[in-house]
Amino acid sequence: MSDLAQRRGSVHFIGIGGIGMSALARYYLSQGFRVSGSDLGEAPAEFKLGHFKKFNPRPDLVIYSQAIPSDDPELILARELNIQTRTYPQALAELTRQFRTIAVAGSHGKSTTTALLSLILIRAGLDPTVIVGTKLKEFDNKNFRAGKSNILIIEADEYQDAFLNYSPALILITNIDREHLDYAKHFGNVKKSFLKFISNLDENGVLVLNRDDAPLLELGNRKLGARKIDWYSLEQEKLAEKVKKHLKIPGKHNLSNALGALTAAQRLGVSEKVALEAIADYRGAWRRMEYRGLYNIQNTKYEILVYDDYAHHPTEIKATLNAFKEAFPGHFLICVFQPHQSHRLEILFKDFTQAFDRADALILLNVYKVVGRDSLNPSVDSGKLAEAVEKRRSGPDQVIHLPSLDKLKETVTGLIKSPAPAILVMMGAGDIADLTPQLVSRI
Repeated sequence: MSDLAQRRGSVHFIGIGGIGMSALARYYLSQGFRVSGSDLGEAPAEFKLGHFKKFNPRPDLVIYSQAIPSDDPELILARELNIQTRTYPQALAELTRQFRTIAVAGSHGKSTTTALLSLILIRAGLDPTVIVGTKLKEFDNKNFRAGKSNILIIEADEYQDAFLNYSPALILITNIDREHLDYAKHFGNVKKSFLKFISNLDENGVLVLNRDDAPLLELGNRKLGARKIDWYSLEQEKLAEKVKKHLKIPGKHNLSNALGALTAAQRLGVSEKVALEAIADYRGAWRRMEYRGLYNIQNTKYEILVYDDYAHHPTEIKATLNAFKEAFPGHFLICVFQPHQSHRLEILFKDFTQAFDRADALILLNVYKVVGRDSLNPSVDSGKLAEAVEKRRSGPDQVIHLPSLDKLKETVTGLIKSPAPAILVMMGAGDIADLTPQLVSRI
């Protein structure tokens, strides 16, 4: 890439609409490269877009998402023309070797923690470049920030062991959970991957871990060479209380994320005062308990608040619903959930049945099928999940499987117990957020 960087050539992205891919594309654009891209779904408008049967002009480098199949026509063409190709993690790995890289990893909370740490370092004048897996208002609703220092902050994804490509100087890990088991197969492999990731850290590097997470505590108790561990915990009561007073986003999980960001920032020389100021200014990110507007319903005395949230794993669902109950005590909480990937639903089915206890009503949409990761004949579906949740009798008072989206608004309206105040959360990692505009009168 060094020769390419000197020439400021052209880069084509296959799958440019992905949250990581679009951020990396914006990095290349900020460095003066000519950037083009293609995607089956929506893609950022600032790039030259389209599916190319032939490259015109011919790019110097093609970067492709790990979700792209090996028989993709553009990928085949690039290889036939002997154009350099890189997967997203391979391309990002090259950047991590050029910068002093801070990698934020974990099964849950990566985006929020990356965002908080980035804003702290920006306020401290460290001017980092940032690649994050969500859109931030502070970044003009983008997932990338171009800095002028040698510091790079990345959200390091563990899926398909992508993070093993990176060369960080500081690693922050929020937690380790049973996630991406379609790839990892079992939890033991997940933990092994995180251990390998930690081994990428130089012995003089900085390792920041969440002491409240049992699997992380187990890893931390192993021999990790001469690496010093900086632990953070909600049991640091005085510090946690101080952070909680400044933090504007609810939930213990977010308090933990903020403590992790603060701990890492302090290891980089940032004062507690500056860190708390940045934490106080943070108002959340895209699809992380994101307020979207008022529910569009006539003749109701109370406002029904509508939110979007990306939670798609049982641990995330529990934490998010708890946070809503904490932030809005006494409100009737309606959760509309779209399961993401049949395999995840099957492997974690029992956990999913127990994940919605804090909701007062639950509407389950059909499973969002992930191309290349879902079986054609799954053993479980949203209907079976609805039956299992209802049988427990300790969860939501009402559980509805809604296979037809045409009746979504009618179904939600029927659940609202006017005049009681209510919260409606549209939850999932699929395309459920596309439905939200139909339900709100003001965004």
